[in-house]
Amino acid sequence: MTGQELRQLLLEKWGHSYDVQFRRTQGKIFLQVMWKYLEQVSFPLSEEEYQAHLDTVANYLHALGGAAQVQTFITQTRDRPRLGKAVSIPLDLGDRASEWIL
Repeated sequence: MTGQELRQLLLEKWGHSYDVQFRRTQGKIFLQVMWKYLEQVSFPLSEEEYQAHLDTVANYLHALGGAAQVQTFITQTRDRPRLGKAVSIPLDLGDRASEWIL
């Protein structure tokens, strides 16, 4: 999955280019779809910065082996990002989880 494919997935599901962030809590790693999106006037990144950020996230997802998990979760979930509440996508890293959690 590329950053552009991730962006297209977000657009098709929710109609906006939402911000995504990795979070580590309780020994697990999540990809969170945040409530801020590129089309908002107050969004802190430019179009180029946003795309570069998505490219970086997509590269990490590929390295973690979680791209398919994210794609499946987004297409199947009924949740949607809203003010103050992100959509958290758990990443099952299997035996490699300890490599990423320090």
